[in-house]
Amino acid sequence: MKDLVTIQDLSRDFAQTKALNDVSLAIKPGSYTVLLGPSGSGKTTLLSILGGFLQPSAGRVLINGEDCTNVSPAKRPTATVFQDYALFPHMTVANNVGFGLRMRGVDFTSRTNRAEEMLALVGLAQSTGKKPHQLSGGQRQRVALARALIVEPAVLLLDEPLGALDLKLRRQMQDELKAIQKRVGTAFIHVTHDQEEAMALADHVVVMNNGQIEDEGTPEKVYAQPASRFSATFMGESTIINNYAIRPEHITITKSKGRLGSATITDIVYQGSYKRVLARSDSTQFIIRAAAEADFAIGQTVQLDCQVNHMVKLVR
Repeated sequence: MKDLVTIQDLSRDFAQTKALNDVSLAIKPGSYTVLLGPSGSGKTTLLSILGGFLQPSAGRVLINGEDCTNVSPAKRPTATVFQDYALFPHMTVANNVGFGLRMRGVDFTSRTNRAEEMLALVGLAQSTGKKPHQLSGGQRQRVALARALIVEPAVLLLDEPLGALDLKLRRQMQDELKAIQKRVGTAFIHVTHDQEEAMALADHVVVMNNGQIEDEGTPEKVYAQPASRFSATFMGESTIINNYAIRPEHITITKSKGRLGSATITDIVYQGSYKRVLARSDSTQFIIRAAAEADFAIGQTVQLDCQVNHMVKLVR
């Protein structure tokens, strides 16, 4: 399948700081890509360059095979949903959604009809005449999504769109975003620092750190076979032994001596469906996912085991 977006050797400098350092990446049509990383990793800078809001210091951005590196945001085949949604408070929901078509000279009737279709797509068919302040946070997010999609972008860029929502609403919107993306078939590129959000949404995860790509692939691949120490500890948790990573669910507490030796439990956190157990040996901090009903105590010395095939060798 031909790549929709090709990022070639992209760098961006801010004074003495290198926000992006020689980044190359390919995005497939119809994919849901999540740029995942901590603050300062370069993910938002990369999204801003893709949207045309920043110029790179070096490198190129191609969309549908065309060089868009120096094309303005309004003239490139992208649309962006920002974290603050940036809705016009004096306009109705329908007029907010149709604004992009208005700027393109589309007549009132046509853009109104199209806005109603997009609002129906995001589940807000009954809210066309409301003002943004009359909507919940999740509803405003869907209005912003409809406004971006109405111009039929080749790529939709989402800059931490769920960051302002509470946990319950964020998880609901994750389900809705994924369903909408599947229905419209547009490629989504979504920035977040939340690894659970990345796994819930993406079919393509790009883990970033210090302006570079640490790892990429399906969520299953990045989780089960992390390429680097950073990826193993940011995309989920891992115990690192020498240059191997072990996920918490793969460490078991046994009665007899195990491959990982003995350790003393330092903390136990009840998480509902399981207990997160921390245990320390002389040289290693172990993170263990134990059964919710397991009976352990802080200060207890336990034996730890892991199957060899669950110890993932890290490339770096």
